[in-house]
Amino acid sequence: MYHQGNDMDENYKWLEKAIRDFVEHSPENSLKNENEEKAWAETIVGFAGGDDPVFSFLKEDIGEFLWTPHEIFSLTFPQHGVAPQGLTVISWILPQTEQTKSDNRGAEKLPAERWLRSRKFGEEFNVKLAVHVVDILHKEGYQAVAPSLLSPDWKWQTSQRYGFSSNWSERHVAYAAGLGTFGLCDGLITKVGKAMRCGSVVAGIKVTPSARPYENHLSYCSFHAHGTCGECIPRCPAGAISKYGHDKDKCMNFIFSTLTSYVKTTYGFESYGCGLCQTGVPCESEIPPANP
Repeated sequence: MYHQGNDMDENYKWLEKAIRDFVEHSPENSLKNENEEKAWAETIVGFAGGDDPVFSFLKEDIGEFLWTPHEIFSLTFPQHGVAPQGLTVISWILPQTEQTKSDNRGAEKLPAERWLRSRKFGEEFNVKLAVHVVDILHKEGYQAVAPSLLSPDWKWQTSQRYGFSSNWSERHVAYAAGLGTFGLCDGLITKVGKAMRCGSVVAGIKVTPSARPYENHLSYCSFHAHGTCGECIPRCPAGAISKYGHDKDKCMNFIFSTLTSYVKTTYGFESYGCGLCQTGVPCESEIPPANP
């Protein structure tokens, strides 16, 4: 049993501990390679209120198809009767290990095997982490859903403004929960860097929201904030990153026309993670120092 009492700060502590402990100790946190190396390093966790105005803004900006926390909660639990202010979005960051980052840093045209394994087997663990979080919340009497990782209603969408999208964005949720801001390549720059995956759960529990310690959604990117860097541009083997941002079509074409067949032929499993733009750059493992 993780929780006793109803204090919001106590809720924060037991939830964060449950997530961190599972990442640290579960044998499922594995690259499934010969040495059963961990897929993910120590996680960080953030919280956003279900009534945070940022979710309404994102829906208006990205597309009507994008769920607010209240919408996906209501879709999952039609009889719940919980107002938006009674919901919390729990978001986590799963950082790549140092060895995985090192391998991918040395790659130039195609991603390293460890990175591909993290995208395949590490993401499978991410789903199991979501199941774990939902289960422990249910045991404590709280309804919960993992929108993109577990909901059968999640699907890919097309944003009129941004193109390839979906009805729940883990990176945007992490931004709302104070965990990071976006870079030139669309990756999320967090205090443990951009080389990571993320996940989230919407729950009918009230937890004090995390602060967003940044001015806007691009604050941590040196290119956007100061006009410097741009080191992710030459890192992209698909030529999908430029000073104008990230070309999703070029990126996806490379992944599905070149990368998937390479991985299957070379390593014998299916994966489509690339991540070259997330490694070998100043924001790989940290927020870049501010530039004048």
